[in-house]
Amino acid sequence: MKTERHNAIQELVGSSLIQSQDELRRKLRRRGFAVTQATLSRDLHELHLFKGPSGYTMVNPNGNGVSTATALDEEEDDRPPGVAELLETFGMRSQQAMNLVVIGTVMGGAQPVAAALDYEQWPEVIGTIAGDDTVLVICQDLRRAGEVQARLQSVLGN
Repeated sequence: MKTERHNAIQELVGSSLIQSQDELRRKLRRRGFAVTQATLSRDLHELHLFKGPSGYTMVNPNGNGVSTATALDEEEDDRPPGVAELLETFGMRSQQAMNLVVIGTVMGGAQPVAAALDYEQWPEVIGTIAGDDTVLVICQDLRRAGEVQARLQSVLGN
């Protein structure tokens, strides 16, 4: 059932513009898959689908950007995309302000970037807060914020 549901999600995302989990959940229900929001959220994570500026998309397994959903290779790593991969896709700029670092992303890109930072557990980062196009990275002190800023700049190239 899970594989069939994942295939249906990939087909829906690949063939139409899906702007919200609720919209995707309704479309799945019409296909006979009654899922909770928690289950759908897990499915999106497992399929490496993220909400970008044009709706839900999947990060390419080869790491060069975002594409519409395609069938996942059975042997693909189950980890979510890393900070560097998501910054290359969604990141635009970053700036340090005292012990904080502000990351600007494309519209809809902040939450995947913040989730990746949280998942990777950078030792300099206490936590993140994400809006639609801005991530606030909270660091322990000025020095550690500088280290985070340097890491981000090396990926963003600005």
